[in-house]
Amino acid sequence: METKSILLSKSDYKFLSEHLEKAVMSDYNKSRLKQEIKNAKIFDDADLPPDVVSLYTEAQIESTENSQQFVFKLVLPKDANIKQQKVSIFAPISIALLGYQTGDLIQWEMPDGIKEFKIMSVRKLEEHER
Repeated sequence: METKSILLSKSDYKFLSEHLEKAVMSDYNKSRLKQEIKNAKIFDDADLPPDVVSLYTEAQIESTENSQQFVFKLVLPKDANIKQQKVSIFAPISIALLGYQTGDLIQWEMPDGIKEFKIMSVRKLEEHER
């Protein structure tokens, strides 16, 4: 599978670069994220396309295997709350989604193996949703 450069805003890039070492995550995800950050295309915050998954966006994804759908809101670790579908930007699913756009296929490591999902939609969260 060809690796696409992820798209990051300058503020996401800065946040990820600064917090990556302290983040609680598997070695696999940490090395994957490091690699993706290194190869990322960086945009001024205002120029990041609106359908790119970044901090404070909501992504709807669908399994290519069984069409099951999930919604995730990417937030800072301190704001994570699974009941409200808010996941830490360092959670495995966030790392899988980060920097990809509507229509992209992503691979997500789940307990029963690597699964493939399609990003159906992405929207920026309003202030009150963060």
